[in-house]
Amino acid sequence: MFMKGKRLLIAALAVTAPLMAGSVAAQEKGLISIIVNDTSNPYWFTEGKIAEETAEELGYEANVSSHKGDTNTESRQIDTAITNQAEAIILDPANADGSIGAVRKAVNADIPVFIVNAEINKKGLAKAQLVSNNAQGAALGAQQWVQSVDDGATYVELKGAPSDNNAATRSNGYETVLSQYPSLKKVASDVANWDRTQGYSKMQSMLQANPDVDGVISGNDEMALGAIAALKEAGKLDDVVVGGFDGSPDAVEAVKAGEMAYTVLQPVAIFAEEAVRMADKFIRTGETGLDGEKKLFDCMLITKENVDQYTDPFVLKQ
Repeated sequence: MFMKGKRLLIAALAVTAPLMAGSVAAQEKGLISIIVNDTSNPYWFTEGKIAEETAEELGYEANVSSHKGDTNTESRQIDTAITNQAEAIILDPANADGSIGAVRKAVNADIPVFIVNAEINKKGLAKAQLVSNNAQGAALGAQQWVQSVDDGATYVELKGAPSDNNAATRSNGYETVLSQYPSLKKVASDVANWDRTQGYSKMQSMLQANPDVDGVISGNDEMALGAIAALKEAGKLDDVVVGGFDGSPDAVEAVKAGEMAYTVLQPVAIFAEEAVRMADKFIRTGETGLDGEKKLFDCMLITKENVDQYTDPFVLKQ
């Protein structure tokens, strides 16, 4: 019995040893803290998930938290990362200006910060800022939207959170293209803060004032999907062209169903992974591999013609 028990113990140790070694290795490499906006949104959920999986693949511990656009929450999460002696922080900032102080705290604690998706208005703090080329994406979307509406169309615009530079960049990008078509007329615009529920309620209000509107151009998919729900409820969706931005799974399904004319895909899965790999490189070598602080990732257009090439969340196969 003793020998049998000993053999079982040896066998158990043989099985668990690699797992223990992997855990120890991860503990030795340390923690990468990942802070995103709101994981209930599929875009930010994917951002956090890909970053976490990449960190763990590289042998780090990883945790994901979300600030939901609140700078006080974000600041506490940075404090937690500092307390936990994180090796690096991957941050999708809550506010272009309001997040600067939190980033500075981390830098002062000798923790490198890698910004993803949304920029901060301060150079030289973050080791890198990896963001979608929002101006290019907005131009792509606006050009497709113009092709989808009739001459003389009236339209409304749903805008993202003013605290996020992406909102202004996309809105300005739309305006740059649409202003070239004087027959098109914007009859209303409103801020819906990237949120589907707000997109729905703001669209309801704009419909009451403009019942014969021909189109909706939106700063992101969630607001566009809210607008689609309001248009459906009013029995007007068949007569209105809706365009989105992000490339979320729900938006892709809406494109397939003919409810959304297009969505502009942001390559969030690509830059979330690259941010973590860049952080790992910096931890090991002290270098990011970038010539400058900022790196832009071009967006891609998803329409009914190519929607079947979308096989993974936020990935369009070429």
